Amino acid sequence: MSRGIFPRVKLWWILATVVMLVKVYGVKTHSCHEVKTAFQMRQIGPLKWVPETAGTDADLQICKHKGPTCCTRKMEESYQLAVRRETLQNIRSYSFELKYLIVGHISSFQDTFQSLVSFTLNHTSDLFDRTYEVLAHEASAHVNELFTDLSLFIHGANVSVESAVQRFYDDLFPLVYNRLVNPGMAELTAELGECLRMTRQDVNPFGTHPRDLAQELARALRAGRALSQALAVGAEVLNATEYAALTRECGRALVRMQYCSHCRGLTLIKPCVGYCLNVMRGCLAGLSELDQPWKRYVSILEDLTNSLAGAHDLELALLGIRNQINDAILYTQLHGPRLSAIVDKVCGQLTEAAPATTTHPSPVTATEATSDPLSATPQPSGQPRHGQLAHMRREFMGYIQRYKSFFAALPEMLCEGEMVVDDMSCWSGEDVVQSYSGRVVGNGLHAQRQNPEMKVRSPDSILAEVKERLVRFNQEMQGKSPQDRDRGAWLETGSGTPEGSADCDDEDGCQGSGDEGDGPSRCAVEITLRRQSPKKCRVARISGWVLQLFFSRLCEGAVSGAGLRAFLLAGSESH
Repeated sequence: MSRGIFPRVKLWWILATVVMLVKVYGVKTHSCHEVKTAFQMRQIGPLKWVPETAGTDADLQICKHKGPTCCTRKMEESYQLAVRRETLQNIRSYSFELKYLIVGHISSFQDTFQSLVSFTLNHTSDLFDRTYEVLAHEASAHVNELFTDLSLFIHGANVSVESAVQRFYDDLFPLVYNRLVNPGMAELTAELGECLRMTRQDVNPFGTHPRDLAQELARALRAGRALSQALAVGAEVLNATEYAALTRECGRALVRMQYCSHCRGLTLIKPCVGYCLNVMRGCLAGLSELDQPWKRYVSILEDLTNSLAGAHDLELALLGIRNQINDAILYTQLHGPRLSAIVDKVCGQLTEAAPATTTHPSPVTATEATSDPLSATPQPSGQPRHGQLAHMRREFMGYIQRYKSFFAALPEMLCEGEMVVDDMSCWSGEDVVQSYSGRVVGNGLHAQRQNPEMKVRSPDSILAEVKERLVRFNQEMQGKSPQDRDRGAWLETGSGTPEGSADCDDEDGCQGSGDEGDGPSRCAVEITLRRQSPKKCRVARISGWVLQLFFSRLCEGAVSGAGLRAFLLAGSESH
């Protein structure tokens, strides 16, 4: 009897012991100590919100599961705030180098350009101080105005390079004519000086040099201006993307991926790679939409860099200003007699100056005037190293090319490193698994229709606006043909009728065949002539075959200085 009872008592005792051990083990297993530690280290919220042991919380909205949990509703809300903050910080950390690269290059480009402008300004002023001292004082303001306009243009101001160059030569003509061509004459009156300025482009005292300088500077500076604008657009894009909002659906998906495992005490488990890609590509679908326009934008930067470092180099164009001005003044001196005859007819004759006021500038030889100013004259201080801009741009492009696929690669970058592991087990959002079984979708809004981890609706309004801005900029840059850019506005505003028009035929002598550039670029059917009289400036208008033939012969170079004067007098009498 006793032997029959003993086995039962022994079995009951064994069962009671097992139950006690299970309870003790269960208490140890469901301790929330590690969860509290992680909560504190990540500074997610107050520690009082973390329970000591796992329990149940029916109010959980994201991290729901049937077993005990170390999470509460308060913790879940804190996780949502923390995960948004952490994700945006990670995005900014990856974009910081790219943003710093662009913003830093903007500053370097502007500083280097301004240094080059300052050097070229001083070098051009030195030309007048040393070679054309008699012009230096009066020409100084016009030289400064020219370089100020060039600087404003490169920084995006509404300034025309061609107009700035033409205005400079308009202002320079009266000084050169009075001081160099006719140094023994009296000072110009205001009316005569204005007449010379107004008719400079028709009289054409500087040959093709104003046109050549305007075209060369326009080509080079437009590329520099475009690069400056492009860099500003890139900085604008990065600024906007850094503060793009994460949607509510994205925040919930990020909590499931990063923190729902903590609720079960699994603070060290990492998300599966495919799972992380789906979540990140869903959250960053709007950013991924920038991938194609950004790639096109980087290609435009490369084109601009090649353009600036090519035949129309910005440095060479600016450094060439001195030579062009020098050659233009020499051209005027070499054609002084013929020029005086034209001016006498168009604006009136200068009077002889009193002997006490006569000035005789030092003669300028062809060798002195056409020699390379960078090697033949002392250099102003602070000369920039030649090729510095080109080297800086090439170095910049070497770095920026690495970020050509930045917006497409950003989800992968966020999922790399310590965030995820390719181990035997990982977190799938619901449980610990050996591998992620869901479908991994691609980048962009269209691909997110098949995303198993979250629903992606419309893109962020800020990102949509940024994309539109980037696409529009790319289209504007692509739509500017070099031929259109090379046309100067000053070519369309001059007086006269273009060569070959119906009002200027062969019989009138407009089809000249002489040396190109020795005279006006087109025939003038009408020109306003100002003549000085003791009482007032009388304005006369001369039109017809006389002026047509005059400009034609001047273009051909068939009229000498003395012959030109007689020709004009005869034409005036005939008229």
